[in-house]
Amino acid sequence: MANTILTPTAITREALRVLHQKLNFVGNVRRDYDDRFAQSGAKIGTSLNIRMPSKYTVRTGATLTAQDHVERSTPLTVSSQYGVDVSFTSVELTMSLDNFSERIIEPAIAQLAAKIESDCLDAAYKLTPGYVNATTNSKMTYAYFQAAGAKLARELSPLSNRTALLNPASKVEFLDAVKGLFHASDNIAQQYREGRMGRTGGFDVYENTLLPSHTTGTLAGSAVVTGEANTTTTANSWVSQTTISVTGANSATTLKAGDLITLSNHYAAHPESKASTGRLRTFVVQSNVTLTTAASAYAVTVKPGIMTGSGNGYQNVVLSGATVASGAAVSLVGAVNTAFAQDLFFNEDAFVFATADLEDVSRYGAWGARQSMDGISMRIARQYAIGSDTIPCRIDVLAGFAGLYPELSVVHRTTDSLLTV
Repeated sequence: MANTILTPTAITREALRVLHQKLNFVGNVRRDYDDRFAQSGAKIGTSLNIRMPSKYTVRTGATLTAQDHVERSTPLTVSSQYGVDVSFTSVELTMSLDNFSERIIEPAIAQLAAKIESDCLDAAYKLTPGYVNATTNSKMTYAYFQAAGAKLARELSPLSNRTALLNPASKVEFLDAVKGLFHASDNIAQQYREGRMGRTGGFDVYENTLLPSHTTGTLAGSAVVTGEANTTTTANSWVSQTTISVTGANSATTLKAGDLITLSNHYAAHPESKASTGRLRTFVVQSNVTLTTAASAYAVTVKPGIMTGSGNGYQNVVLSGATVASGAAVSLVGAVNTAFAQDLFFNEDAFVFATADLEDVSRYGAWGARQSMDGISMRIARQYAIGSDTIPCRIDVLAGFAGLYPELSVVHRTTDSLLTV
């Protein structure tokens, strides 16, 4: 049968299908789509608020104790415009969709997907406060794999929709540890996304070559928190991050965005009972800080926000042996100035990736279309350039990425994996 002219709608849908197939991180987190951005009279700027459930405390006894309702939301800026530019002729548009996809769409979208994944993964690990290991001898064993699941369980992560992304070296180590376990008939029967190894231990397991490494800062000395910089309200109150004041570190040492730290006496509170878990709460540093002199105090912003107070439904820290944060020792997790390879474990609600409609330029005479699929919006536009006698084509995605519940994510850090493969 003769080939038909490929329409912009058909090409856009095919490009979305290929993009979705190649996104094994973004494809497994929350994806929100908002069509108000490009609608005339309904444009909302470049950001939207993602609503989060409220929390409350439970009273004992008959006396009513009314609590304030705190509406939580996290702002998500949809301002990153990703695109790949190609050029194809009218002759190429007469190919079958399969041939067109293989020759033109596949290589173009592969580059687009890699850039989106890379940027989102780089942002994600810097929002992740949980870890299962960060030493120089921590190959990906099944014990570490299950420890990640236990860490998520302590934060009340749902058992469903959990994903594990392993760097290539960790994948080798993990498959050696669990060889023979990836043979369930339902795994073999289904269509895998790229890099998917199967489901085991409560996780969908993927290989991802875009997982970034992290080099820790050089924090040394006797760094402590100075002043009260934590939430101590007895009413419902939530903060996404806290800025602590740190002094006493050796001169010219550093903390880097993505560094994990603990504060002495700051123990994790159970999300519901608010009792101490007996484990120090881990925080992730949000921006690079150089502590120039030991005598000066420096602002260090960390996630999650530090929330104490027995009447706070959002309490996540129990101060043991202290009533204020001042004087708490600041400790860096892992060896200083060390490059760690990373693996990432998360529930889909840990992060959110949102896209919005770009203006549909076909109304201005361009050959193109705008489509959305599974929460991802894409636009394709192609127009003759009379000045250069060319017919360029552009593929664009307008997107944003944010942490929704970063506590539902965990990193595994290792130096072994950097050296073995």
